[in-house]
Amino acid sequence: MSTGPNPDPVEDWAESGIAALTGFLDGPPLIPPGRAATRARELSAFVAAATSGAVRIDGARLLSERAAFTGHRRSGTVSAGGSCRLLPTADGWAAVSCARPDDPLLLGALVSAEIDDDPWPVVSRWVREHTGADLVERAELLGVAAGPVAAPGTPPPVPGPPRSVKGLLVVDFSALWAGPLCAHLLGLAGARVVKVETPWRPDGARRGNPEFYRLLHSGHESVVLDPNLPGERDALRDLVAAADIVIEASRPRALAGFGLDADTFVAEGGTWVSITAHGRDSGRVGFGDDVAASAGLVAHDRGTPVFVGDAIADPLTGLTAAALAMSAPDGDRGRLWDVSMSAVVGATLPDEGSAVPRAHADRGRWWVDTASGAVPVAEPVLRAPTGTAPESGSDTGKVLSELRIR
Repeated sequence: MSTGPNPDPVEDWAESGIAALTGFLDGPPLIPPGRAATRARELSAFVAAATSGAVRIDGARLLSERAAFTGHRRSGTVSAGGSCRLLPTADGWAAVSCARPDDPLLLGALVSAEIDDDPWPVVSRWVREHTGADLVERAELLGVAAGPVAAPGTPPPVPGPPRSVKGLLVVDFSALWAGPLCAHLLGLAGARVVKVETPWRPDGARRGNPEFYRLLHSGHESVVLDPNLPGERDALRDLVAAADIVIEASRPRALAGFGLDADTFVAEGGTWVSITAHGRDSGRVGFGDDVAASAGLVAHDRGTPVFVGDAIADPLTGLTAAALAMSAPDGDRGRLWDVSMSAVVGATLPDEGSAVPRAHADRGRWWVDTASGAVPVAEPVLRAPTGTAPESGSDTGKVLSELRIR
């Protein structure tokens, strides 16, 4: 098994566990297009260099590790986690997510119809009768995670010369997977990570697989503050002022409404990592599955596009964000990294029409032909968590006291 950049992206895909999560369950696993698994290994090599070898991970394997905890399987036009669908539109295909508790209500508003326990029949009919542009316009207005399968867009930022983050304070406002993975890698590299949540909006991943949550948050500290209360709003502002790195994964106006300003933080020498679905200038929302598909990362089988992996935009973006956070600032001024998940994915895609090999069965398992010969298609492999993840808000008093924040 290779753990560094590989000249053969097919071998990286086969070893990553992503191919095993791509396609229909009653058919062969599919090798996806592009080089996302290879890019993941390039990024993990950067992290190893930035930490002088202290943090060694296989970036390609990391792309599929959530499925190793959850048992998610490939499901064709339904995402591995079950919350996103690929649906035909009037002019192509689109990905639509229904992942949050209030999404059925939002989807009802999208299609102007009553939604019962199963939103998909009504949503599918509406999507089939409208163009991808129609879907984007209404989805952005309503905050629905959806978009047409499209060609790659603007490339993402590129990491600069590596730096050590050992001993730096990281304040992490992010949730779910991409941002917490970035924070996890910074923590492994020796940074102090403080996770910040509000009382009314805890990290939704707390409701997911507990062992996967523990993997990403072990060793971190948890602070809960209510920015609607003047004293806690001040404490939140002071906590950010004390930080060296801030990670956030919301649209810019969200934290600005709390009195937090990224430009001011950067002007004073800090590193601000902003992770969004489609860039800070976009009002669209998205999650790992719909973002990857709408960026163009889909495989094809039985005449239809199918999902690649399990929310692959999340771990690929988390790796990218960690490498950017481990990049040296430009002089005395800090750096605002605008990390668009769709741009991260799109940059890994090949020219349209590039051929990919098919897996074949032999000796009771699936194999794929690579430049170095036939290699087995690997299943997702987990990294065992160590330590414990903090309960929500368990460290609020201690962190504020130690940092002398009122």
